[in-house]
Amino acid sequence: MPLYEYIPIDPEVGCRYCRNGFELFQKISDTPASTCPECHGNVKKTVSLCRAAIAETSEESVQIEKQLKHYEKQEMYSHAAELADTHSEKTNDHGLKTRAKENYKKAGYDISD
Repeated sequence: MPLYEYIPIDPEVGCRYCRNGFELFQKISDTPASTCPECHGNVKKTVSLCRAAIAETSEESVQIEKQLKHYEKQEMYSHAAELADTHSEKTNDHGLKTRAKENYKKAGYDISD
């Protein structure tokens, strides 16, 4: 069931329960609440703040990842390291920087941490 948020129409009249808003689990087909369950003051449904983060991956990053996997599968570690290192500098991706170091080591380079 979705979670809906409500706020008092007049915050000066609301009780401690509804003054700062409250949430109700309701079916989509349910009629929206019109009164506070505690003080029975008039309330209205409000737009919820988005609390989820959506991480999008750029097309460039997807292509870089495919190329890295290809190089690593072919044991072309110096190519993979160079690509990961270059892209990590561009995107400030610490995980990719670590992957570059691992590939440099696999390619036989002496990498100091």
